[in-house]
Amino acid sequence: MKEIIQYVDMKWVEWLFIIASALFGIGYRKLAKRINEESKKNKALHDGMQALLRDRIIGAYNHYQDKKFCPIYAKENVKRMYDAYHDLGGNDVATGLKNKLMLMPEEPSERED
Repeated sequence: MKEIIQYVDMKWVEWLFIIASALFGIGYRKLAKRINEESKKNKALHDGMQALLRDRIIGAYNHYQDKKFCPIYAKENVKRMYDAYHDLGGNDVATGLKNKLMLMPEEPSERED
């Protein structure tokens, strides 16, 4: 019994470090897994928001193209959507549509009285 107590007395620091290392390893793996899951969710939100903004820009273009004019408030809204879309990495067909929309007249050419 005395030998066991002597062994524990000599090796307790080593065992403490082994246990602490194991606990840190488990914690690190759980944290890495959680970060990876959050990264996937953030990527999905990023891609989804980018797609929604692109869809709204295309929809606005189609709507105002049919009307042959685009009011100033709609231009401002499209510009804000495009800026957010561009900041998210979007830069394709929506760029051309936004530019065409900005060149449209702000009032209809013929007024209905």
